Formats: sequence, structure tokens, C-alpha cells
Amino acid sequence: MSGRPEETNRLYGFQVMDRRDMKAFEMRLNQCDALIFPGGSIFQDATSIASTNYYAKLVSAAKKAKKKVLLLGQGVGPLNSFFGKRMAAGAFNDADVISVRDPESLQTLKEIGVRKSARVTADMAFLLPAVQNSDDIQGFTVGNMKTVGISARPLDKKTDIAALFGDFCRLLYQNGSMPVLIEMDREEDGPLIAEIAKRQGGKIPDLRKLTTPMQLQQRLLRMDSIVAMRLHAGILATTVGIPPLMVSYDPKVTAFSKMMDLGTPLTVQGLTAQRLMDTFTAFQKDRERNARIVERKRDEMRKLAELNIELVHSTVRN
Repeated sequence: MSGRPEETNRLYGFQVMDRRDMKAFEMRLNQCDALIFPGGSIFQDATSIASTNYYAKLVSAAKKAKKKVLLLGQGVGPLNSFFGKRMAAGAFNDADVISVRDPESLQTLKEIGVRKSARVTADMAFLLPAVQNSDDIQGFTVGNMKTVGISARPLDKKTDIAALFGDFCRLLYQNGSMPVLIEMDREEDGPLIAEIAKRQGGKIPDLRKLTTPMQLQQRLLRMDSIVAMRLHAGILATTVGIPPLMVSYDPKVTAFSKMMDLGTPLTVQGLTAQRLMDTFTAFQKDRERNARIVERKRDEMRKLAELNIELVHSTVRN
């Protein structure tokens, strides 16, 4: 199931159906042994209750069709509304197998009344193949300036993300680094990148319109450092050995930073560009130590992520 079925088929060669086509879903479901949700923060109501409602209905349909349901590598929450909690709890209680990507998600399941047992694994993105770098490249430079990848995302109207990261880009440049803005979500991040550049009076280098995470890994590999609001920008950075400085807007980002032993991240609310710059400078002074930590934790996360695949085999085969 995909939001862009034609593109997914072209890039990966899988049989794909539009996730909005419920008639096609019902037909395919009858032909399958199981319905698998392979990760993401799909049970949350931070933006609206629509996501939780949609995925809970898929679980309900699968159980009515007597299919096994596997909720794997899940990031759970935030769940603040009564109906959001109730629908999420119902879906997880109906599932045959549950795994979550961080301890905080496991605690959330307990708090909303999920009775089924669950285990902590890791995000499936840690299963991406390793990307090799040539021995003579220490980091991508523009002139003599090392590049700093920046993954920002829009937030609420109270938080001026364009101003924060625009000013941060300016401070980086003034201190001898080249900022590169990274687009992780086409609909949301593209306009934000344009607004950040506009606020700074011109174009800031960016990475846009990449179609696969493997392409992004190749670009990240040649950067010196990464500053990320987006969770998967941080995860992909670790897969190529770069310690990401996370800026949290959501509990999942905080949980990831802690799991990688990179400390409690800054929260974006009330953050200033100067404080972010000061934190980044201090973070970079410990880069070698952080890189060793990331290498060790990345291997641990990959092994945990592999448990998700083992759960599929053991459940579906039975």
C-alpha cells in the first residue's frame, strides 16, 4: 500500500496499490495471509485523529477477514484525545504481534490500556544496506568549507522555523561551514526550504527531489555533520556513521537521541539560532567520540531491527 503507487512500483518493483483505494485493499486482503505495518508513527493524533482512525480501520478489517496483523517497529503517540487513545488501544489489542521502536512507545501502550505483550526492536530504516565511502574522502567540502546538512520541518504557527534555521544557516556560514538544506518530505519541506532561503536574501544549497533513502545516504555520507528535526534524517545519518545533532519537536525524536546515547536533544520551542549554534559547536568538539558511539549503537539497532523480520517469519509460517 502506497501513497504514490506508480512511483513505488517503478523504484522498487513491488506489486503496489493505492492506499486510499479501500475496494482494492479488501480484494487484496482476501488474497493475503497477513497485514503488516512495518513502522512509522501512524498511531498518533498530534496533527489530527485521521491517521489513527484510518489505520485502526485497516486492523479491524483484517481481523474480520481472519488475517494475522503485525504491528512492527511502531512509534506510538503522541495520543492526547480520548478517541485517539481508544482507537489505538483497540488496534493494538487486536494485533497478533506487536513491536515498538523505543521504550517510550512501549510505555505509551501501557498507559492507553494495551494488554497484549510487546517488545522493543528498532526502526526498519536501520536495515538499509551499508553505503561505502572511498578512503580518501573525509567529508564533502565547498572550497575550504565543510558542509552541514540541515533537516528542518514546518511546525505550528507559534514557532517560526524559517527564521530559526535561516539564522542558524547564517551563523554556520559566518563560522566557516556551508549549510545544506535537506528535503525529507516533498510537500512540507520544499516550501520551507524556499522560505528559509528567501529570508536570508538568496539561495542556500539544498538537496531536493531525491527519490530513495539510498540516494540520500550517498549524499549524507560526504557531509561533515547533520542537524535534524526529522527523525529519519537522524536515522539515515547514523547509518552512514555521522552523529546527528537532533532538535526535538516530538517525543519520538527525543527517544531516538537517547537510544543512540547522544543525550537529550534541544527542543525547538523557544530555541534561538545562537543557542543552537553554541550547542552544535560543543557537539562537534566531541565528534570523534560521538562517531564511535554511533557506530556501536548503529550495529545494536540493526540487530534489533532484524528481530522484526524474524517476527514476520515465525508468525506467518505458523
